[in-house]
Amino acid sequence: MNAAPPSILLQWLRAAGEPSRLRLLALCAESALSVSDLAQALRQSEARVSRHLKILCEAGLLERLRQGQWVHYRMAAAADAASFARGVLAHLDRRDPQLLRDATAARAAAAPDRHAAGGGESRLGRALAGFLAAGGLTAPLDAVLVVGVAHAELLESAARAARHCTALAPSRRAAQAARAFAERRGIACEVLQASSPEAPSAADLGRAGAQFDGVLLDHPAAGGEALPGVLECIREVIAPAGRLWIFEPYDSLESRGRIVEHPLARLRRLLAAAGLVCERLSPVEADGEHVLAALARPASAAPGQAASAGHATP
Repeated sequence: MNAAPPSILLQWLRAAGEPSRLRLLALCAESALSVSDLAQALRQSEARVSRHLKILCEAGLLERLRQGQWVHYRMAAAADAASFARGVLAHLDRRDPQLLRDATAARAAAAPDRHAAGGGESRLGRALAGFLAAGGLTAPLDAVLVVGVAHAELLESAARAARHCTALAPSRRAAQAARAFAERRGIACEVLQASSPEAPSAADLGRAGAQFDGVLLDHPAAGGEALPGVLECIREVIAPAGRLWIFEPYDSLESRGRIVEHPLARLRRLLAAAGLVCERLSPVEADGEHVLAALARPASAAPGQAASAGHATP
């Protein structure tokens, strides 16, 4: 690699040497992301993020990539600029809580493109829809809530089983993709955008409705650390005789501390702590992804059932 002139090096340092731009550089080094994805991840306005991205692009550290109707940003292809950027990022502690939250939120914002926006066909989506059917998600239900729209097959199954279907999407782009998918398939579903890509808030759930006969938590990028709070909020909107289907990535439930707990055992424990009885629990693997699928009911509606009930054991 040729050495950079001082003027170029100073331009790179000025561009990267700002907290938000350093966070953006770290995210775009991992994958190509849109302004919407990045704004959701940083919890900043799209206008503000766009200004930061413009500075990074003008410095040559990032480049714009058009993908269909969206413009994505990724690490520059130029070897000298990319080498500088990766050298700076190599000094970052990727375990930093803010960087971890940024990465989780960015994955959540971008995840729906792999499924709903592309037409919804995937082996994993069909396998998860099969778990739904086996667990009794059949018409006619009055109201069903879908939290997350990463797997379009789940959205379609819910909409066809319920008189009223509401979905909470983690980002504006995810909401647009879900609405387009519903229109293509001729299914009726109200799609709302959640206030955060990481996890639905109590306010989001309040906008969605009061009580639901079925809730689908299709939350592939929320991360295991966010799950306890999500389950507590979700428990409040499940009707007394309702059911919860949850689809969580296996690796997000793996222990990362000194205490080792199997992901299946951890999911059972988290459900029980939220006042839910796990009735069915199975690992599902397809398309190179590993997901834990669980069916649960409010504890008050399932007296005498042990929280450890399920179809799979660690």
